[in-house]
Amino acid sequence: MKTQEFITLLERNKDKDLLFEYAPNLLVGANYHITEVKHVTIDSVDCGAQTDAWQETVIQLWESPDELDKTEFMSVYKALSILQRVEKMKAFNWTSELKIEYGNVHFHTAQLYVNDYEIQGNNLIFKLAVEKTDCKAKTTCGVTESNTLASYNKPDQMRVETEPCCSPNGNCC
Repeated sequence: MKTQEFITLLERNKDKDLLFEYAPNLLVGANYHITEVKHVTIDSVDCGAQTDAWQETVIQLWESPDELDKTEFMSVYKALSILQRVEKMKAFNWTSELKIEYGNVHFHTAQLYVNDYEIQGNNLIFKLAVEKTDCKAKTTCGVTESNTLASYNKPDQMRVETEPCCSPNGNCC
């Protein structure tokens, strides 16, 4: 989900409570706070020696240990007012990918993608998901889907077909 789409959904649902589902049927606690908004620029080189650059907006959520008994979630209106203050200080890139950074004692800290959202009664619920890593230089490095699937199915074994990619004369770093 792009930053603009996220903000637009908040603007259209100011009267709702804002919930985040970080795994199926698991919600970030009602005691969460928005503790940081990051405007991140990625400048990368992949294993095929190709450069890329893009921007992301990362909203960090934190559960306050002093508010464990809290049952009312943050309102969309409050979250939107926080993000509007951020916008005045550091402008958003509206086309950047939005991620939600979150972790707790049962779930490793991760930057999660917004896969979907739904409205249930008075709740606007954003459904988050972890995205697995991937090779951006599959064609350059000779990685096929069957090679990739084989390595996932047999994590204790190295792929034999990697010679063209990883050899000193190969096409990859």
